Amino acid sequence: MLSLRVARGSAPTVLLRRLLVAGASAGTGFLLLAALGYAMGHPGNPSAAGARLAWCVVPFAAALQLSVAVSRSEPSGRLHSGLAAAGLGRGGVPLLAAATTALSCALGSVVALLVFLQVRDGTALGSDRPLPVAGALTLLAAVPLLAAAASAASLWPRGAAPAAPASADADDPGALSAVTAPAGLPWGAALTAIGLAIEVTADNLSRSTATDLLPLPGGLGSAAPTVLAGWALTAAGMVLAGPGLVHACGRLLALHRPGALRLLAGRTLQEESPRIGRPIGVLCAVTAGALAALELYGTGDRELGPLTGLAAALITICALGTVLTAALEARRTREHSTAALVQLGVPASLLRAAAGLRCAVVLVAVVPLTVLIAQLASSPLAT
Repeated sequence: MLSLRVARGSAPTVLLRRLLVAGASAGTGFLLLAALGYAMGHPGNPSAAGARLAWCVVPFAAALQLSVAVSRSEPSGRLHSGLAAAGLGRGGVPLLAAATTALSCALGSVVALLVFLQVRDGTALGSDRPLPVAGALTLLAAVPLLAAAASAASLWPRGAAPAAPASADADDPGALSAVTAPAGLPWGAALTAIGLAIEVTADNLSRSTATDLLPLPGGLGSAAPTVLAGWALTAAGMVLAGPGLVHACGRLLALHRPGALRLLAGRTLQEESPRIGRPIGVLCAVTAGALAALELYGTGDRELGPLTGLAAALITICALGTVLTAALEARRTREHSTAALVQLGVPASLLRAAAGLRCAVVLVAVVPLTVLIAQLASSPLAT
């Protein structure tokens, strides 16, 4: 009931983000129900049905990431004094955020069920057999339950924050402005290189031996399991390297006697790299996968099925929504710093120029790397 009251009193932008979460849950639920319907319509081909259900893990993970990002950006996910006075202590506020996330995802699951029941007639989704209620409800409940658990886990307090010691470092501006670089850049680069190497080696082995291949969604052919494992390692490396890459962009901006514009943009990027770096890495991994798929299959006569197109659109929208939500959260966290700069007389044009410079530098850094990784990932399979 409290989560409903919070939803009723939310700002339009907050409601829009929750509707986006509900839409992601609806799309994921529809894909899960479609896999269930395919298994019912093709009882003699359990391997293909299992492969369809396994491929639903990717949009499922994208929807969970979006749900967690939206929960972290909403006011209900923070320890406000008003909510604490109402009896929601350190553990109550994350539970409230989890309930709100579950409510949004449950709405999307209901929409997915209604749409699926309307479109399954006359299709190969088991329309000639009754829908198993237990299996359908289990699949539909997976997104709300796991999204609520992930939101609560991400917002759960990790213990009391240690008080900052009063020392001589407080008089040193350089000590106050020091930002610790994320440690994931070298590990992410190594993981990406290992994934690309596994793809090349696995493709050569699959060509020389009779290796069992796994079917790809949407009629895109098949690939060796080790090739898919290499793709997974490459994507994980890009996600892991995201915060370090954004921090490195900030360091380069603030390098060698920066002016006010470069210093402001560079320091902001360094401070926000842990928050926006990982969503940017996920978006880069999704973009690299899309470019590699276009390189491999875009010139052929294969056409994506409707469910594959829905999954691709869902993953892309979730990745973009996560990046925008993380950027909005980062903007909210620096409101006090922005207000202080405005009080000191910093013109608004300088703040806007710094924001544009941050976006431009990140794009210049990640776009060529994403294209290069996509080319390296697709070149072994294209021959």
